[in-house]
Amino acid sequence: MTFSTDVHARDVSVADPFGERIRPTVSVRRQILGGRFRFESDSAELLALVDAAYGGLPEHRFSTVSPEFRIELRVAPREAAVARDTPPPVRTQAGAGLLCGMMDEANYVVLVPAQHRALVVVSQDMLAHPYHVRYELVEFAVFMLAARGMNLVPLHGACVGQEGRGLLLLGASGAGKSTLALHALLDGMDFLAEDGVFVQPESMSATGVANFLHVKRDVSRFIDDAAVRDWIETSPEIHRRSGVAKFEVDLREGAGHQAPAPLRVVGAIVVSAETAVDPTRLLRRLPWEHMASLLAIDQPYAAAQPGWDRFVHRLGGLGTYELRRGSHPRDSIAALRALLAAATPGL
Repeated sequence: MTFSTDVHARDVSVADPFGERIRPTVSVRRQILGGRFRFESDSAELLALVDAAYGGLPEHRFSTVSPEFRIELRVAPREAAVARDTPPPVRTQAGAGLLCGMMDEANYVVLVPAQHRALVVVSQDMLAHPYHVRYELVEFAVFMLAARGMNLVPLHGACVGQEGRGLLLLGASGAGKSTLALHALLDGMDFLAEDGVFVQPESMSATGVANFLHVKRDVSRFIDDAAVRDWIETSPEIHRRSGVAKFEVDLREGAGHQAPAPLRVVGAIVVSAETAVDPTRLLRRLPWEHMASLLAIDQPYAAAQPGWDRFVHRLGGLGTYELRRGSHPRDSIAALRALLAAATPGL
Protein backbone atom coordinates (compact mmCIF):
# COMPACT_ATOMS: atom_id res chain seq x y z
CA MET A 1 0.00 0.00 0.00
CA THR A 2 1.31 3.46 -0.86
CA PHE A 3 0.40 6.90 0.43
CA SER A 4 0.63 10.18 -1.37
CA THR A 5 2.72 13.03 0.03
CA ASP A 6 -0.43 15.10 0.59
CA VAL A 7 -2.05 12.35 2.64
CA HIS A 8 1.10 11.88 4.71
CA ALA A 9 1.26 15.62 5.43
CA ARG A 10 -2.38 15.65 6.51
CA ASP A 11 -1.83 12.66 8.81
CA VAL A 12 1.09 14.10 10.78
CA SER A 13 -1.23 15.78 13.31
CA VAL A 14 -3.15 12.52 13.64
CA ALA A 15 -0.01 10.46 14.20
CA ASP A 16 1.29 12.88 16.86
CA PRO A 17 -1.79 14.59 18.35
CA PHE A 18 -0.05 15.49 21.62
CA GLY A 19 3.07 17.00 20.03
CA GLU A 20 5.32 14.37 21.57
CA ARG A 21 7.75 14.04 18.69
CA ILE A 22 11.21 15.26 19.52
CA ARG A 23 11.86 18.74 18.21
CA PRO A 24 15.12 20.74 18.26
CA THR A 25 15.48 22.34 21.69
CA VAL A 26 17.94 24.49 23.56
CA SER A 27 18.70 23.72 27.20
CA VAL A 28 19.49 26.48 29.71
CA ARG A 29 20.61 25.72 33.28
CA ARG A 30 20.14 28.01 36.27
CA GLN A 31 20.73 27.65 40.02
CA ILE A 32 17.56 29.11 41.59
CA LEU A 33 16.18 29.00 45.14
CA GLY A 34 18.82 26.47 46.13
CA GLY A 35 17.79 24.09 43.34
CA ARG A 36 19.19 23.13 39.94
CA PHE A 37 16.80 24.05 37.13
CA ARG A 38 17.00 23.05 33.48
CA PHE A 39 14.80 24.93 31.02
CA GLU A 40 14.23 23.36 27.60
CA SER A 41 12.55 25.04 24.65
CA ASP A 42 12.61 25.55 20.89
CA SER A 43 11.41 29.14 21.44
CA ALA A 44 14.03 31.90 21.59
CA GLU A 45 11.39 34.27 23.01
CA LEU A 46 10.60 32.03 25.97
CA LEU A 47 14.25 31.33 26.72
CA ALA A 48 14.87 35.10 26.64
CA LEU A 49 12.20 35.49 29.34
CA VAL A 50 13.99 32.87 31.44
CA ASP A 51 17.22 34.82 31.09
CA ALA A 52 15.44 38.09 31.93
CA ALA A 53 14.08 36.52 35.10
CA TYR A 54 17.02 34.44 36.33
CA GLY A 55 20.16 35.52 34.52
CA GLY A 56 22.87 37.23 36.57
CA LEU A 57 21.54 36.17 39.98
CA PRO A 58 23.63 34.81 42.88
CA GLU A 59 23.60 31.01 42.81
CA HIS A 60 22.12 30.02 46.16
CA ARG A 61 22.77 26.54 47.49
CA PHE A 62 21.71 24.72 50.64
CA SER A 63 24.00 22.40 52.57
CA THR A 64 21.99 19.40 51.37
CA VAL A 65 22.16 18.10 47.80
CA SER A 66 19.34 19.55 45.72
CA PRO A 67 17.45 17.71 42.98
CA GLU A 68 17.38 18.80 39.36
CA PHE A 69 14.14 20.32 38.12
CA ARG A 70 13.19 20.27 34.43
CA ILE A 71 10.83 22.78 32.86
CA GLU A 72 9.79 22.49 29.22
CA LEU A 73 8.57 25.69 27.56
CA ARG A 74 6.41 25.57 24.45
CA VAL A 75 4.78 28.15 22.22
CA ALA A 76 1.30 27.20 20.97
CA PRO A 77 -0.32 28.74 17.89
CA ARG A 78 -3.49 30.75 18.28
CA GLU A 79 -6.01 29.80 15.60
CA ALA A 80 -7.97 33.03 15.84
CA ALA A 81 -6.59 36.44 16.73
CA VAL A 82 -7.56 37.42 20.26
CA ALA A 83 -7.19 41.05 21.27
CA ARG A 84 -6.69 41.58 24.99
CA ASP A 85 -5.31 44.32 27.13
CA THR A 86 -4.80 42.06 30.13
CA PRO A 87 -4.52 38.25 30.09
CA PRO A 88 -7.09 36.30 32.12
CA PRO A 89 -6.07 35.42 35.69
CA VAL A 90 -4.56 32.03 36.45
CA ARG A 91 -6.93 29.40 37.84
CA THR A 92 -5.45 26.52 39.80
CA GLN A 93 -6.43 22.87 39.94
CA ALA A 94 -4.88 19.66 41.26
CA GLY A 95 -5.41 15.92 40.95
CA ALA A 96 -3.69 12.63 40.08
CA GLY A 97 -0.38 13.98 41.36
CA LEU A 98 -0.52 17.03 39.09
CA LEU A 99 -0.67 20.74 39.86
CA CYS A 100 -2.13 22.99 37.17
CA GLY A 101 -2.34 26.71 36.62
CA MET A 102 -4.46 27.81 33.66
CA MET A 103 -5.17 31.17 32.03
CA ASP A 104 -7.02 29.60 29.09
CA GLU A 105 -6.79 26.57 26.79
CA ALA A 106 -3.54 27.82 25.19
CA ASN A 107 -1.76 29.30 28.22
CA TYR A 108 -1.14 27.03 31.18
CA VAL A 109 1.31 25.25 33.47
CA VAL A 110 1.25 21.56 34.38
CA LEU A 111 3.54 20.36 37.16
CA VAL A 112 4.45 16.85 38.31
CA PRO A 113 6.11 17.59 41.68
CA ALA A 114 7.02 13.95 42.33
CA GLN A 115 9.04 13.90 39.10
CA HIS A 116 10.43 17.44 39.51
CA ARG A 117 9.07 18.37 36.08
CA ALA A 118 6.80 20.98 34.56
CA LEU A 119 5.37 21.98 31.20
CA VAL A 120 4.67 25.65 30.44
CA VAL A 121 2.62 26.39 27.32
CA VAL A 122 2.27 29.95 26.02
CA SER A 123 0.30 31.06 22.98
CA GLN A 124 1.98 33.15 20.30
CA ASP A 125 -0.14 36.22 21.06
CA MET A 126 0.64 35.97 24.81
CA LEU A 127 4.29 36.76 24.06
CA ALA A 128 3.11 40.37 23.76
CA HIS A 129 2.58 40.23 27.56
CA PRO A 130 6.06 39.23 28.81
CA TYR A 131 5.41 40.35 32.40
CA HIS A 132 2.43 38.02 32.79
CA VAL A 133 4.20 35.12 31.07
CA ARG A 134 7.25 35.46 33.28
CA TYR A 135 5.51 36.28 36.54
CA GLU A 136 2.38 34.09 36.35
CA LEU A 137 3.44 31.09 34.27
CA VAL A 138 7.23 30.58 34.32
CA GLU A 139 7.64 31.77 37.91
CA PHE A 140 4.63 29.69 38.95
CA ALA A 141 6.46 26.59 37.73
CA VAL A 142 9.79 27.51 39.34
CA PHE A 143 8.36 28.47 42.72
CA MET A 144 6.04 25.48 43.01
CA LEU A 145 8.68 22.93 41.99
CA ALA A 146 11.25 24.38 44.38
CA ALA A 147 8.85 24.52 47.32
CA ARG A 148 7.47 21.02 46.80
CA GLY A 149 10.73 19.40 45.68
CA MET A 150 12.88 20.73 48.53
CA ASN A 151 10.23 21.02 51.27
CA LEU A 152 10.60 24.78 51.54
CA VAL A 153 8.05 27.00 53.30
CA PRO A 154 6.88 29.61 50.76
CA LEU A 155 6.19 32.98 52.38
CA HIS A 156 4.64 36.09 50.90
CA GLY A 157 7.06 38.69 52.17
CA ALA A 158 10.53 40.18 51.90
CA CYS A 159 13.88 39.43 53.48
CA VAL A 160 16.98 41.56 54.02
CA GLY A 161 20.07 41.02 56.14
CA GLN A 162 23.76 41.42 56.74
CA GLU A 163 26.71 39.13 57.44
CA GLY A 164 24.68 36.01 56.68
CA ARG A 165 21.80 36.85 59.04
CA GLY A 166 18.35 37.75 57.75
CA LEU A 167 15.09 39.27 58.90
CA LEU A 168 11.72 38.28 57.45
CA LEU A 169 9.55 41.29 56.58
CA LEU A 170 5.90 40.27 56.66
CA GLY A 171 2.59 42.12 56.73
CA ALA A 172 -0.39 43.12 54.65
CA SER A 173 -0.11 44.48 51.10
CA GLY A 174 0.49 48.22 51.18
CA ALA A 175 2.17 48.17 54.58
CA GLY A 176 5.49 49.23 53.07
CA LYS A 177 7.53 46.01 52.79
CA SER A 178 8.83 46.88 49.31
CA THR A 179 9.76 50.43 50.31
CA LEU A 180 11.57 49.12 53.37
CA ALA A 181 13.41 46.50 51.29
CA LEU A 182 14.45 49.18 48.78
CA HIS A 183 15.92 51.44 51.44
CA ALA A 184 17.68 48.50 53.07
CA LEU A 185 19.24 47.75 49.69
CA LEU A 186 20.31 51.38 49.19
CA ASP A 187 21.78 51.44 52.70
CA GLY A 188 24.10 48.55 51.87
CA MET A 189 22.23 45.64 53.42
CA ASP A 190 21.96 42.29 51.65
CA PHE A 191 18.76 42.03 49.60
CA LEU A 192 17.32 38.51 49.43
CA ALA A 193 13.77 38.93 48.11
CA GLU A 194 10.91 41.38 47.98
CA ASP A 195 7.79 39.35 47.27
CA GLY A 196 8.52 35.68 47.87
CA VAL A 197 10.80 34.10 50.50
CA PHE A 198 11.44 30.36 50.77
CA VAL A 199 12.62 28.96 54.10
CA GLN A 200 14.18 25.58 54.81
CA PRO A 201 12.54 24.87 58.18
CA GLU A 202 15.25 22.58 59.54
CA SER A 203 18.06 25.09 59.13
CA MET A 204 15.95 28.28 58.98
CA SER A 205 17.93 29.25 55.88
CA ALA A 206 16.01 31.59 53.57
CA THR A 207 16.40 32.02 49.84
CA GLY A 208 14.63 34.05 47.19
CA VAL A 209 14.91 35.57 43.73
CA ALA A 210 16.52 39.00 43.87
CA ASN A 211 15.77 40.00 40.30
CA PHE A 212 13.13 42.74 40.48
CA LEU A 213 11.76 45.13 43.05
CA HIS A 214 8.23 46.50 42.58
CA VAL A 215 7.67 49.95 44.05
CA LYS A 216 5.10 52.70 43.65
CA ARG A 217 5.92 56.01 42.04
CA ASP A 218 5.88 57.93 45.33
CA VAL A 219 8.82 55.92 46.71
CA SER A 220 11.25 58.43 45.16
CA ARG A 221 10.29 61.21 47.55
CA PHE A 222 12.64 59.83 50.21
CA ILE A 223 15.58 59.29 47.82
CA ASP A 224 18.13 62.09 47.60
CA ASP A 225 20.46 60.53 45.04
CA ALA A 226 19.41 61.72 41.57
CA ALA A 227 21.01 58.73 39.84
CA VAL A 228 19.03 56.32 42.01
CA ARG A 229 15.79 58.21 41.37
CA ASP A 230 16.49 58.05 37.64
CA TRP A 231 17.20 54.31 37.88
CA ILE A 232 13.80 53.77 39.49
CA GLU A 233 11.70 56.22 37.46
CA THR A 234 13.00 55.03 34.08
CA SER A 235 12.17 51.40 34.92
CA PRO A 236 9.22 49.75 33.13
CA GLU A 237 5.85 50.27 34.77
CA ILE A 238 3.71 47.19 35.34
CA HIS A 239 0.11 46.86 36.44
CA ARG A 240 -0.79 44.31 39.05
CA ARG A 241 -4.06 42.38 38.98
CA SER A 242 -5.29 44.69 41.73
CA GLY A 243 -4.93 47.64 39.36
CA VAL A 244 -1.97 49.11 41.25
CA ALA A 245 0.80 50.45 38.99
CA LYS A 246 4.40 49.91 40.07
CA PHE A 247 7.87 50.36 38.69
CA GLU A 248 9.60 47.05 38.02
CA VAL A 249 13.16 47.89 39.04
CA ASP A 250 15.83 45.46 37.85
CA LEU A 251 18.18 45.00 40.80
CA ARG A 252 20.92 43.69 38.52
CA GLU A 253 21.25 47.05 36.78
CA GLY A 254 21.59 49.55 39.61
CA ALA A 255 22.71 50.23 43.14
CA GLY A 256 22.63 47.65 45.92
CA HIS A 257 23.87 44.24 46.89
CA GLN A 258 22.06 40.95 46.40
CA ALA A 259 22.52 38.34 49.12
CA PRO A 260 25.27 36.04 47.76
CA ALA A 261 23.96 32.99 49.67
CA PRO A 262 20.89 31.99 51.70
CA LEU A 263 20.44 34.02 54.87
CA ARG A 264 19.96 32.44 58.29
CA VAL A 265 16.68 33.79 59.67
CA VAL A 266 17.19 35.40 63.08
CA GLY A 267 13.85 37.16 63.43
CA ALA A 268 10.53 38.07 61.86
CA ILE A 269 8.97 41.52 61.63
CA VAL A 270 5.40 42.50 60.89
CA VAL A 271 5.64 45.78 58.95
CA SER A 272 2.86 48.16 59.96
CA ALA A 273 1.48 51.08 57.95
CA GLU A 274 0.90 52.99 61.20
CA THR A 275 3.23 55.78 62.28
CA ALA A 276 4.98 55.32 65.63
CA VAL A 277 3.95 57.71 68.39
CA ASP A 278 7.51 57.78 69.68
CA PRO A 279 9.93 58.15 66.70
CA THR A 280 12.74 56.66 68.79
CA ARG A 281 10.83 53.44 69.40
CA LEU A 282 9.72 51.99 66.08
CA LEU A 283 10.10 48.33 67.08
CA ARG A 284 8.06 46.57 69.69
CA ARG A 285 8.36 42.93 70.56
CA LEU A 286 5.29 40.83 69.82
CA PRO A 287 4.29 38.02 72.20
CA TRP A 288 4.77 34.74 70.39
CA GLU A 289 1.11 33.74 70.77
CA HIS A 290 0.07 36.94 69.01
CA MET A 291 2.67 36.49 66.28
CA ALA A 292 1.65 32.87 65.67
CA SER A 293 -1.96 33.95 65.11
CA LEU A 294 -0.88 36.73 62.75
CA LEU A 295 1.27 34.32 60.76
CA ALA A 296 -1.56 31.85 60.23
CA ILE A 297 -3.78 34.66 58.93
CA ASP A 298 -1.10 36.39 56.88
CA GLN A 299 0.30 33.19 55.30
CA PRO A 300 -2.66 30.87 54.64
CA TYR A 301 -1.01 28.92 51.82
CA ALA A 302 2.27 28.40 53.69
CA ALA A 303 0.38 27.37 56.82
CA ALA A 304 -1.07 24.40 54.93
CA GLN A 305 2.35 23.07 53.80
CA PRO A 306 4.12 20.11 55.45
CA GLY A 307 7.02 22.13 56.84
CA TRP A 308 4.89 24.81 58.49
CA ASP A 309 4.78 23.37 62.02
CA ARG A 310 8.54 22.94 62.11
CA PHE A 311 9.04 26.46 60.74
CA VAL A 312 6.71 27.98 63.34
CA HIS A 313 8.41 26.03 66.13
CA ARG A 314 11.84 27.28 65.08
CA LEU A 315 10.62 30.85 64.57
CA GLY A 316 9.12 30.83 68.07
CA GLY A 317 12.61 30.64 69.50
CA LEU A 318 13.69 33.79 67.66
CA GLY A 319 12.62 37.41 68.00
CA THR A 320 9.28 38.51 66.56
CA TYR A 321 8.44 42.19 66.29
CA GLU A 322 6.15 44.85 64.90
CA LEU A 323 7.80 47.75 63.05
CA ARG A 324 5.92 51.04 62.78
CA ARG A 325 6.88 53.89 60.51
CA GLY A 326 9.22 56.69 61.47
CA SER A 327 9.59 60.10 59.90
CA HIS A 328 11.98 58.69 57.27
CA PRO A 329 12.71 55.14 56.05
CA ARG A 330 16.30 55.50 57.27
CA ASP A 331 14.93 55.33 60.83
CA SER A 332 13.43 51.93 60.11
CA ILE A 333 16.68 50.72 58.53
CA ALA A 334 18.60 51.79 61.63
CA ALA A 335 16.19 49.72 63.73
CA LEU A 336 16.71 46.67 61.49
CA ARG A 337 20.48 47.00 61.65
CA ALA A 338 20.41 47.21 65.43
CA LEU A 339 18.24 44.10 65.59
CA LEU A 340 20.59 42.15 63.32
CA ALA A 341 23.63 43.26 65.28
CA ALA A 342 22.03 42.02 68.50
CA ALA A 343 21.16 38.59 67.07
CA THR A 344 23.00 35.85 68.92
CA PRO A 345 25.74 34.33 66.74
CA GLY A 346 25.32 30.65 65.95
CA LEU A 347 21.53 30.55 66.21
